[in-house]
Amino acid sequence: MNVLITGADGFVGSHLIKSISNDHNAIAQVRNVIAPTSNRVSFFELNITGRSDWKAYLSDVNVVIHLASIAHNKSNDLNYINDVNVEGTVNLAKQAVDAGVKRFIFISSIAVVGNKTYFEQAFDESSVLAPDSQCAQTKVDAEKALLKIADETDLEVVIIRPVLIFGANAPGNFGKLVNLVKKMPILPFALCRNKRSFISVDNLVDFISICVEHPKAKNEIFCISDSDDISIKDFTNGIAVGLRKNLIQIPVPMFVFKLLGKITGKSEKFEQLVGDLQVDSSKARQLLGWTPSVSMVETFSKLTKTQ
Repeated sequence: MNVLITGADGFVGSHLIKSISNDHNAIAQVRNVIAPTSNRVSFFELNITGRSDWKAYLSDVNVVIHLASIAHNKSNDLNYINDVNVEGTVNLAKQAVDAGVKRFIFISSIAVVGNKTYFEQAFDESSVLAPDSQCAQTKVDAEKALLKIADETDLEVVIIRPVLIFGANAPGNFGKLVNLVKKMPILPFALCRNKRSFISVDNLVDFISICVEHPKAKNEIFCISDSDDISIKDFTNGIAVGLRKNLIQIPVPMFVFKLLGKITGKSEKFEQLVGDLQVDSSKARQLLGWTPSVSMVETFSKLTKTQ
């Protein structure tokens, strides 16, 4: 089987290439061409916009896995973000239809349904769409457009909404937490009892790989996590163990975090630390028979090897 992967030089993409190329031929879109590490992987350089020409790369492709996207931490240009995240996705999907591609797997985000949960009511596939940012809104728009294409054509669409992805050398918020634990021997999370869902990059890659061929994934949406809902205290303690660093947690009342968020104008950032965000990924288990194969402890244990 031939599988085209966008964003193959990103954090998830670099892991996914290794997994996919074990069983399939991978055609990988990157920002800068990379020397192939396997005769089952070929790389090509292409900027993704609503006008990109994919024809040369979609020939004989069976499945497209669309990872590439732009986030606010990469650009503040809303027109550019929309051009890549929405128009770029729709353009690729339409050209995939024309090329006879069977399945289109779109990596969305749990942010399409919000950035926090209440009273242990976890997000799932039936949760109301409530994007928490412009970038999340572009994911919503792309999801809707893809489902419309699936309804009007023979293209099978699979939408995956992961929570925060963690693993060695992960960028974004996890990378910031790792750096925080590295630099600070004392953190203020001893009283934090919040519950947040996470997914290791290995488990996400495994789930995506299953969706490449599983017949029951056709035209489905999946909210995905490791199902280990833990507090920021336990999460940072786990990072410290993985880094083999001593970490002391001191008791700071929760209202202090909320007050600091208001004073600094960064309430959303503090919410990401001490608020709840739980995801119910039972659909993936029940419908596809998937179970996370890598534990959080195993993922943390790899931090010392690469950080």
